[in-house]
Amino acid sequence: MLSQFKYWFTAALMLVSVSAFSAEYEANKQYKVLEQPVPVVQDGKIHVEEAFWYGCPHCFDLESILEPWKSKLAADVQFEGVPAMFGRTWVSHAQLYYTADALGVLPKVHTSIFDAIHLQKVRLVTREDQRAFLMEKAGVSAENFDKTYESFTVKTRMNRGDKRVRSFQINGVPALVINGKYVVDATSAGGQKEMLEVADYLINKERNGL
Repeated sequence: MLSQFKYWFTAALMLVSVSAFSAEYEANKQYKVLEQPVPVVQDGKIHVEEAFWYGCPHCFDLESILEPWKSKLAADVQFEGVPAMFGRTWVSHAQLYYTADALGVLPKVHTSIFDAIHLQKVRLVTREDQRAFLMEKAGVSAENFDKTYESFTVKTRMNRGDKRVRSFQINGVPALVINGKYVVDATSAGGQKEMLEVADYLINKERNGL
């Protein structure tokens, strides 16, 4: 009898907690609900995607709190960056991202790319500059860079990524998309820190099937 009481008491507390938490955030206020959800891989994980651009100062600012946040995500959450391609320079930076990823050096250089563009004022737009950067920062050979840069894999991922970002129906970056259903940005959430808090709420919402 006591164990049953504890069960219902705990359930009641959880319900109150969820209700109170839910009251803080409203659909299409702190986050947007996509009318047509974007399909995600059905692997039992909650997928979080960041639409970003290396040249975006707001994306650069977000990195300082995004990286610690990512490191604390639960094992059932899969995070992935998706470069937006809303201009010629954006496309060039996206190609750098996918090339670095295909070469297996993206975790090593991702932050360094942001720093080079925003702190060292290196634009990293041309193929030559990008090649030299990956050679210096990640020890990539010129031959492997050139082979990968124009590869079918990189071109295909760029095309897919571009279509995916456009399906998110966003007007700017950075934006977080939770399980292909919800879009959060700093404007709707009320700030970058709040953006991650809303993302946490939506991750929990998906985890509990709410």
